[in-house]
Amino acid sequence: MTSELVFVGLGLSGTDGMTVKAFDALKECDKIYAEFYTSVLIGTKPEDLERALGKKVHILYRAQVEECNDIIEDAMKMRVGFVTAGDTMSATTHVDLRIQASEAGIPVRVFHGISIFSACPTSLGLQHYKFGRTVTLPFMEENYHPKSPYDHIMENKRRGLHTMILLDIRADELRYMTAHQAIEWLLKGEEDWQEGLIDDKTLLCVASQVGSSNEKVFAGYPQDLLKMDLGEPLYTLVLPGKLHFMEAFALVKFAGAPEEIIEDE
Repeated sequence: MTSELVFVGLGLSGTDGMTVKAFDALKECDKIYAEFYTSVLIGTKPEDLERALGKKVHILYRAQVEECNDIIEDAMKMRVGFVTAGDTMSATTHVDLRIQASEAGIPVRVFHGISIFSACPTSLGLQHYKFGRTVTLPFMEENYHPKSPYDHIMENKRRGLHTMILLDIRADELRYMTAHQAIEWLLKGEEDWQEGLIDDKTLLCVASQVGSSNEKVFAGYPQDLLKMDLGEPLYTLVLPGKLHFMEAFALVKFAGAPEEIIEDE
């Protein structure tokens, strides 16, 4: 058997979101592993992927990827596929696995998939190069509401940059942060730290199930969004920085933003 590790990004939804080249490469694999804790393939179960490929797919959890050597050991003696939602190199865990393969002398191929990092700005009509650091909001737990996400968004805002805000996923618990919870997280952060990140006239964008047939996008003020049906998980938020006039028009036309944001530009 051929020694190889094949990384495949499946895209954002469905078994048909990967490229034809990626699909053909997986069909040639002797064993396929999948990891869905960093991101979830919308509307798709592992069994759907198995039916599409005609092969067994071995589902891994975080510890199995980070601490177990099975993938590397298998790839030293056979062609192994490692699949994830989105773009497979977007998580540092996957980059680390690629480094391990390189150090072990295992040939590697990477097939990129559509990522939320490109798809969300596209759906909203925002310019990709105007985004600053991406931030993830963790679930608020009792006595746990870290300030670092607030600080990073605030830094982007001061620089006039947009912030993409990813929401916490607990895949093992089938628990996904909602857009409403994320907006409340930001409002609670402002209540606690009062540095001017968000108020009643701060424009926010919400994207639901990006890349799927059920994709929806919204743009509005916090209290208005909290009253709306914002679609189904998975969600991504964007807190815009300084808008180009074309971006403002796009948010009004694509996402229902208040028309007054055009007048402000």
